[in-house]
Amino acid sequence: MASTKLRAGLLSALILLVLLGVWEILCQAPTSNAAAADDEYAQLMGATSQEARVPPPSAVFMHAVSELSQPFYDAGPNDKGIGIQLAHSLYRVLTGYFLAALVAIPVGFVIGMSPLMYRALNPFIQILRPISPLAWMPLALFIIQDSEASAIFVIFICSIWPMLLNTAFGVAGVRRDWINVARTHELSPLRTALTVILPAALPTILTGMRISVGIAWLVIVAAEMLVGGTGIGYYVWNEWNNLDLASVIFSIVMIGVVGMLLDLMLGAVARLVSYQE
Repeated sequence: MASTKLRAGLLSALILLVLLGVWEILCQAPTSNAAAADDEYAQLMGATSQEARVPPPSAVFMHAVSELSQPFYDAGPNDKGIGIQLAHSLYRVLTGYFLAALVAIPVGFVIGMSPLMYRALNPFIQILRPISPLAWMPLALFIIQDSEASAIFVIFICSIWPMLLNTAFGVAGVRRDWINVARTHELSPLRTALTVILPAALPTILTGMRISVGIAWLVIVAAEMLVGGTGIGYYVWNEWNNLDLASVIFSIVMIGVVGMLLDLMLGAVARLVSYQE
């Protein structure tokens, strides 16, 4: 197993080096005759060419070193460090995510334990679930009249459905024998839910939570592009408006790294629960 992981890690590193090498070579390739002529003409006219080009990975790396050396600097509304931007995004994501968990898990239990409630609530779920979370943003901004709370509401909406459905599926899939034993011992419904159903359904619930956090992290980037102010989504859009492509690529990498870490943390919790079982 260790040998397989080592070989996989070496292969991943090799693929990354090859891709970065190809990227670097392509970016260092000489410009076309037309582009060179444009640059020469611009210099003759006393101006510089403003054509934006994709930076090589070496430039992105140097920019990343500069950004990560001072991640929490604050030089004004439109000039904040990457650490501050990520902190704002994580706050919104985790707030909306945990609010969704507080609603989705109890409602999922009710749906999973009661066929009547499942049939009653299923039409609402099927209508609301396919709606894009960003479609709620204009209504949220109008009603709440606060961009921060509106972004949290959008995260709440997109996080609730995977947790609710996975919870209901996990609860409904608990073996009936275990529930009958609980009834034989005259356990209350609440105690049955907490001591019998919850441990059995927990892996499925955690799977839904893992899916939800990934969706929430995806949505917050788009939401912050709309509401502006702070956050990694706003950072990406602001740097694009400045045509600073090194910053755009760096922020894309940071979005991926943070999303991977969130998934790894919930994956570790899920493995721990499965191991204890």
